[in-house]
Amino acid sequence: MKLSITTLLIVTIGLGLMVVSCQKAAQSDPVIQPVSAATSSFALLQQKVLTPTCATAGCHASTTDASYNQHGLVLTADVAYQNLVGAAPKNAGALADGLKRVKAFVSLESLLYHKLTPDASHHSGKSYGNPMPLGSNPLSVGQIEFVRRWIEAGAPKEGTVADAKLLDDTTPSVTNTVFEPLPVPAAGTGFQLTTDKFDVASNFEREIFIRRPIGNTDVVYVNRFEIKMRTNSHHFVAYSYRDNTNLPAMNIVRDLRNPDNSLNLLTVLSMSNHVYVAGTQEPYLNYVFPEGAAMIVPANLTLDLNSHYVNRTTGVIPGEAYLNLYTVPAAKVVNVVKPLDLGNQSLAIPAKSRVTLTKSFTFDQPRKILTLTSHCHKTGEKFVIKIKGGSRDGEVVYTSTDWEHPEIVTYATPITLQKGEGLTSEITYNNTTAKAISFGLTSEDEMGIIFGYYYDVK
Repeated sequence: MKLSITTLLIVTIGLGLMVVSCQKAAQSDPVIQPVSAATSSFALLQQKVLTPTCATAGCHASTTDASYNQHGLVLTADVAYQNLVGAAPKNAGALADGLKRVKAFVSLESLLYHKLTPDASHHSGKSYGNPMPLGSNPLSVGQIEFVRRWIEAGAPKEGTVADAKLLDDTTPSVTNTVFEPLPVPAAGTGFQLTTDKFDVASNFEREIFIRRPIGNTDVVYVNRFEIKMRTNSHHFVAYSYRDNTNLPAMNIVRDLRNPDNSLNLLTVLSMSNHVYVAGTQEPYLNYVFPEGAAMIVPANLTLDLNSHYVNRTTGVIPGEAYLNLYTVPAAKVVNVVKPLDLGNQSLAIPAKSRVTLTKSFTFDQPRKILTLTSHCHKTGEKFVIKIKGGSRDGEVVYTSTDWEHPEIVTYATPITLQKGEGLTSEITYNNTTAKAISFGLTSEDEMGIIFGYYYDVK
């Protein structure tokens, strides 16, 4: 289908020259592109925001950035426009809600606008990942407003549609920089665990683990959890352990990376014993299980708290994370939520090869899947989870492309699986080494585990 363009030129003496060009492209929203002799709004956005703040090394500068597998987005001047306007996001929540990275004329359906706005209340608390720029100061009120106006005017590549003075505004978009910890649950209603405050060195990503006791001397049922973190947190996850005979020391901070950024192999080894309990990539999460459902927590359980912070500033910043577990009486629990732990141990990855390995897991009674996440080691390029059997057979319900920081997807509508149906893991491994790799616990071996929450339907 050929593009049809209608141009209306109005010349008014004393008012100057104004040109408005309207263009409608096949299979896309119409984009208004006013022509102006001045620098276009998008060019200003690129110069003042995207290039200095986003298209930086390690973030959105190239496909070789460490974070590229997470977001799949390069924002350098040569490709930023085409990678933003009309493009589908990788974020699972945004994709499910029908957002584009930038949707012309609709800022509230544009992931860029949400990611640059620190206050999550403007998208009703939905999970669209970390606010940006991660590790740096948030954009000013004026800069965010410039982005909003540019999108609402059709997100044109050419033409002036937003007031350039907004880009020079320095009004902070976050006015309260004091971090307020979560209040401790009232006696008898729950438990609180925390990493305590720790330092993150300049121009460094620090990821720590610390084993903490919950403090429950009896079995309890948790129907809600809250997580809160300081600014510039990438994620927080709490894990229990598959094997309780060889656990890390209690209350001792273990770093994932050494000061030279190399992996701490002892910490990596301890990760192979993890079972997912709770987590988020948002600064704050308040998660409530469905009515009548609660997670069973064995007596005297300890959790490994995993907190990851990014610091792209020239000074030291603090990291800190809190986890509140809220309990209900056993009499109120109709459905017992359990951790999903489905692993493929039949892994054979030849040297110098890329292979995709699959394994299906079927259930002997109906189940509802509430949350999915994944675990593999460093050769894992892509982790896909599909429904096995039934009317949705083969449907992809989860995808992650970052082995260190996998997606955590919580389903607003649980995935209902009937007896005999289940889940399939489809994992692509890229072994660039000169030796074959198989299943194992060290960082040089591999894994392929589906984690999450489920409960059986009676």
